[in-house]
Amino acid sequence: MRAMFALSDLLDRISDRWVPLAAAVVFALFVAFVLPAHTTVGSGDGAAIGSPDLSVWYSGDDLYAMADAYGADGRADYVRARLTFDIVWPFVYVAFLSTALSWVHRRRLGGAPLWRRANLLPVAGGVFDLLENAGASLVMLRYPDRTPVVDSLTPLMTTAKWVTLAVCFLLLVFGLVSILFRWTRRWGRVSV
Repeated sequence: MRAMFALSDLLDRISDRWVPLAAAVVFALFVAFVLPAHTTVGSGDGAAIGSPDLSVWYSGDDLYAMADAYGADGRADYVRARLTFDIVWPFVYVAFLSTALSWVHRRRLGGAPLWRRANLLPVAGGVFDLLENAGASLVMLRYPDRTPVVDSLTPLMTTAKWVTLAVCFLLLVFGLVSILFRWTRRWGRVSV
């Protein structure tokens, strides 16, 4: 627990001005250029059935159905993407969300302890994402053999990832709206 608080404090310290801005630029570039190119990679025969990464909920049987639909080449492509792009992508969005939440909530609430620790939520989301990728890749590599436990835990990691990241974006939007409201009220008083 102490290590997590130390990480939170570090994220809070580095989230002053240019670091959140740089992380936002890298995040925006990834969303604009890398993500669209990455989604076309998986658009082969198995694309119609979906992907574990983009599903909010699926079962272990659904995961095997995806592995079957992908075929041998599709499964190899899937695993390759998890070992390249999907190692980098979680670090990109974790850096953006953690530093943005630190910056926003420091200005919004003056660094109240509970809000200061919100910068750890994206880290949890990134860990869930990496666990999801490892589990789904293992299932794809071993297919048609079953991978008990992993095939049941992987969908849980996916759902945990999406719920955690949704909460992160809601907190970020809430904080930004709160800051804008405070600035417009302050600016309105000054111009009167």
